[in-house]
Amino acid sequence: MKKTILILAACAALPASALAQRNGGTLTIALNADIRSLEPGINRDANTDTVIQVLFEGLVAHRADLSVGPALAESWTVSDDGRTYTFRLREGAKFHNGAPLTATEVKWTWDRLMAQTGWNCRRTFDGSSGLKVLEVAAPDARTVVYRLAEPQAVFLKQLANVQCHVLVAHPDSVGADGKWMTPIGSGPYKLKEWKRGELVTLERFASYQASKDPQSGYAGARNAYVDQVVFRVIPDPNAAEAALLTGAVDILPQVDAPRVAELKKRRDVTIQSTPGLNWGPLLIQTQDPLLSNVKLRQAMAHAIDINQIAEARTEGLVKGNPSAVSESSSYFDKRFLEWPAYDPKKAAALLKEAGYAGQVIKIQTNKRYTGMYERSVIAQAMLAAAGFKVELETLDWATQLDNYLKGTFQVQSFGYSARLDPGLMYMALIADKSKSKWAQWDDPKAIELLAESARTMDETKRKDIFLKLHAMMAEQVPIIGMYYDPNIDAVRSNVHGYKTWAADRPVPWGVWKE
Repeated sequence: MKKTILILAACAALPASALAQRNGGTLTIALNADIRSLEPGINRDANTDTVIQVLFEGLVAHRADLSVGPALAESWTVSDDGRTYTFRLREGAKFHNGAPLTATEVKWTWDRLMAQTGWNCRRTFDGSSGLKVLEVAAPDARTVVYRLAEPQAVFLKQLANVQCHVLVAHPDSVGADGKWMTPIGSGPYKLKEWKRGELVTLERFASYQASKDPQSGYAGARNAYVDQVVFRVIPDPNAAEAALLTGAVDILPQVDAPRVAELKKRRDVTIQSTPGLNWGPLLIQTQDPLLSNVKLRQAMAHAIDINQIAEARTEGLVKGNPSAVSESSSYFDKRFLEWPAYDPKKAAALLKEAGYAGQVIKIQTNKRYTGMYERSVIAQAMLAAAGFKVELETLDWATQLDNYLKGTFQVQSFGYSARLDPGLMYMALIADKSKSKWAQWDDPKAIELLAESARTMDETKRKDIFLKLHAMMAEQVPIIGMYYDPNIDAVRSNVHGYKTWAADRPVPWGVWKE
């Protein structure tokens, strides 16, 4: 017997007159850098996620409250043993080339992703992190079946994972040689033009058939009202703000907290904010000859006042949080804030015990992300006050990201984009470094606990596992988490229907302009 997991709720259709008033125009959203790719799952970053998620859809997606809701799937069931998920595709879904979207394309896209060595989330589904998909089948045009090796608490969350791009593309996106050519998805907007370094222009897909479920985050109805969505690349934050104030840009995401008070004085701009999931840490390369000494890493933790850094960077909007569990998570309690206390004298004593002889420690950073750069500057000063000799190595973001992926650094001022479940954030940190150079922490017990958290369906037991991981992290210090950025977006006052949400990705559907 199967348990029905989702029953769709009908939503009232808008009157034709209301739709007529809302349709038309161009919505322009600022990006602080160009996207990296138009191929789902390959060569991604946060800006790439934003555009890819508009062009393509997955079976499921995260709602605004971080639960998992329908996207291409209108419903799904789970077998009693928790190993078989059967999805029913919504009727009328089409690709941008006019072809109907069927289970065949869902399976084709999945098989292609799993064959891609450049897909970082392959390890998420191949058993490396506990979750193993044995098979994806397409028994008929509207039915997709996933078979797992064993029950997994995070399976649906991983399918919805914003960073993984488990989305559906048409095979014509790929050439005869198997190489990616152009994005043919099923989203409410399709690609019109990508001028590298300048803008990405999307146009409304006239044949789009929206979900009948209410819009929420990336889930449910994706009703497109404006004719075009333009993602304009404006790297300089001052120039981006000027573009907002002149109306050249309609939405400015990720506003720096110190600018909020000034922008609130404007009548033509509204500020939206929500608790965030973007985590700002210092990454420590535990395989570095110097930093492999745990006492030295513990000294770094005692030398850095994360609450002072959070206060300075967010105008007091948030406090420090060293944990991979955000305060917006249902798993959070104050035990996740336990961390080596700020104590420069203890840091100096630990340095002496570690035999530190004044060797230079380099912190890699960049100026594309103001938060990363300013965190590195403050951390450098605090570490120096405790007796460390620290230099900043300011790189362009692409180089720093490449170094992160290869593990070629001593310390990095970094940022993890939103993971909508603590297990997903830990998966971004924990893995075998000999196989995954990007991994921060490869303690065998941590790897085992992470796998256990993915198998555990009981929420209380999962929380206990996360608490164990956090306690181990506080002892081993493979990373120094500082705080979670509040999500702050500035929006022109003639823009309606736009909502900031925890995933910190601009959602252009359901939005219209006067």
